Formats: sequence, structure tokens, C-alpha cells
Amino acid sequence: MTIESNDLQLHTRIAKSGILIKELIAFFRGKCSNCGHQKIMHDEFGKCEGVMNKPCNSGCDNFNPE
Repeated sequence: MTIESNDLQLHTRIAKSGILIKELIAFFRGKCSNCGHQKIMHDEFGKCEGVMNKPCNSGCDNFNPE
């Protein structure tokens, strides 16, 4: 399966969900009050993974919106 195929499948799933891409972008742009990083920098368990190959040194283990 190619990257383009994975992107198309994900795009199709998003479209079927009724969620607009701009809503997803706004959701993931939200910042964390613990570490200040955007939600997109946190993994599926809430732990911050840092920004641009720099680990988060705050010890943030749970995304807490501002």
C-alpha cells in the first residue's frame, strides 16, 4: 500500500465522519497548559513528544487544554 493510498483512505474516512478538515486542524492546534505545545505534539496517550526532533522537557504526560 502506498502513501498516497493511505492518504486517500484516511481522507475518505474523514469525509465519511462528517468532520471538516478545518475542524481537525483547529482541534490539533490547541495548546497544552502543562507544556505549551500543540495537541498534535502529544501522542495517543497524551504524553508530549516535543517539537521538531527536540524532546519535551516539561514531563508533560497528559494534554491539558489552555
